[in-house]
Amino acid sequence: MRITAKNIVKHELIGLHTVVIESKNKCLVGLAGEIIWETAKMIAIRKNGKIKYIPKNICRFLLYLPDGNKILVDGEILVGRPEKRIKKVIRTW
Repeated sequence: MRITAKNIVKHELIGLHTVVIESKNKCLVGLAGEIIWETAKMIAIRKNGKIKYIPKNICRFLLYLPDGNKILVDGEILVGRPEKRIKKVIRTW
């Protein structure tokens, strides 16, 4: 199944390129890299060979899909274990 804006929550994020667009922590804004790991509350990205950990709940992410599209995703939607997100019902997307 192809990753699209409507089903991004139900897909694996590891391997996607991301940029932090907004954050309550201003030091995280503009941080970009490839998602290499994901936990219930954090995303780990690789930037210039270093690993940075970003909390999901305080950030908005711009995700670059494999087909070249870009999606702006609120991190609150991504909070939760990746395997449990499949069951999550999103009312407004």
